[in-house]
Amino acid sequence: MADRSDGIQTVAEAYLTLLKARGIDWLFANAGTDFAPIIEALSRGASVGLAMPEPLAVPHETVAVGMAHGYYLASGRPQAVMVHVNVGTANALMGLLNAARDAVPILFTSGRTPVTEAGRLGARDLPIHWGQEMYDQGGMLREYVKWDYELRYGEQIEQIVDRALAIAMTPPAGPVYLSLPREALAAPLAHWGFAETSRLRAPAAPAPAPQAIAEAAAILARAERPLIIAGRGDGSVRGFEALARFAGRFAIPVVEFWPSRLSLATDHPMHAGFDVMPWLSESDAVLVLDAMVPWLPQRHPLPADCPVIQVGPDPLFSDLPMRSFPATIAIAAAVGDTLDALGAALDHESMHPAIEERRRWIEGQNRERHQALAAAAQSGQGEPMSQAWISRCLDRAKDAAAMLFNELGCDPAQLTFTAPGCYFSHSLAGGLGWGLPAALGAQLACPDRLVIAAVGDGSYMFANPVACHQLAEAKGLPVLTCVFNNGVWNAVRKSTAAVYPDGHAVRSNRMPLSSLEPSPRYEMIVEASGGYGERVETAADLPAALERALHAVKVERRQALLNVICQ
Repeated sequence: MADRSDGIQTVAEAYLTLLKARGIDWLFANAGTDFAPIIEALSRGASVGLAMPEPLAVPHETVAVGMAHGYYLASGRPQAVMVHVNVGTANALMGLLNAARDAVPILFTSGRTPVTEAGRLGARDLPIHWGQEMYDQGGMLREYVKWDYELRYGEQIEQIVDRALAIAMTPPAGPVYLSLPREALAAPLAHWGFAETSRLRAPAAPAPAPQAIAEAAAILARAERPLIIAGRGDGSVRGFEALARFAGRFAIPVVEFWPSRLSLATDHPMHAGFDVMPWLSESDAVLVLDAMVPWLPQRHPLPADCPVIQVGPDPLFSDLPMRSFPATIAIAAAVGDTLDALGAALDHESMHPAIEERRRWIEGQNRERHQALAAAAQSGQGEPMSQAWISRCLDRAKDAAAMLFNELGCDPAQLTFTAPGCYFSHSLAGGLGWGLPAALGAQLACPDRLVIAAVGDGSYMFANPVACHQLAEAKGLPVLTCVFNNGVWNAVRKSTAAVYPDGHAVRSNRMPLSSLEPSPRYEMIVEASGGYGERVETAADLPAALERALHAVKVERRQALLNVICQ
């Protein structure tokens, strides 16, 4: 162990210094009375030159967790969040559930009501310190995190942080939780040091089992109409390239069904769009790549006797109480490694002789699909305009390197993305309010890239927009927000119509519990924090409005919001 104490005096100072040494650059924080030792440590640390994460005061816990989520997606580096005891943790729970279902590592921490009532530095000194006490604070979120612990003794801080980060990054990755009592943080810590690098590392993903690869390759070699369905895919550049090689070489269409991250360039000849319906019914073998929900059994029947190969860090998604998608073969390994192994194995199989005929069939299907998409966008120029038209206009306006965070806004089929790390969507946890905070986190990680949040009006309200725009102004984060404003909880309306297609609610002019009317002037919210806001009501006005908004973002370097009235 190298002595890295460098004048550290308290446990809080040791904790923050260690976080920085372990690659945590930001502390997304919503502070409370439990933060006193942290605030003192940050202040003294700055005065004596201790390297610590940059503290960022975030006005709402949902925004803090969402920013950490987006930062990781953009950078691949987990960050730290700290909130106020049980009340702050309660506000953060929805964001943690999103991160858990999206396999996003976050070091989530909260203060804890002081344990002692007197006699120690940091003991209780306000009435709320009794009112906020819990028997088991960690129990609030234990189902959403991979590991939880409470700091008791300062000399353990290195082992605690290193274990937390290693577990968070172990595939499948996810959030971890550490509670930080005020007395423990305020305690003195003398003669303490830590290793230059962590002695705990996340284990490498297991290699795909050779026997399973051989069996999967045999299934794919026999198939006339194999199909790949991707959810998260690999998420890495290597995995992106591996899928492009594999799908192109063996002429297998790739459908990205409700993806939270893009697995294949949308202009790849084998990219088959985002709707599994037209492809699954024709399939005689399915390869699922880290997709929690590869299809909807009630709507998309799997052909009889069709084998299914499931691949991913946890191909059976063991953290779900119930998931019965078949797995003829399940391969627990990284997606990119598995695709490369399958490709090598198929070299030794007798491939189906009609592979080039299949390639021509897929390309023909894709031509028809693209023509239908273009027609849908063009026909959506009425008043109000359609989601497809807005998405097509956004696609034309953005540059190739732009990152787009989509939360019930854009139609991804109308968008073009040619590289990994450009498109992200909400996790299947469905906790609303993720899109704009995640975009802010990504902008913080990648300040030179255009970042767009495409969100429904309900998602925008859930994001605590006043907090988001205040923080964007404070940190100079010029995110473009496009609010798809249809004045309704569309997911609620669609779900009701699916269950009761001929019901009273569908036939009524106003479906109960789904209206968001009267619609607020969302463009005025961003203006209150120095941003550019504009309401767009007609399709013909949208391209020019996008130009004005992008000028504010790219040239003036300030946030912008378009309130787009749509169907």
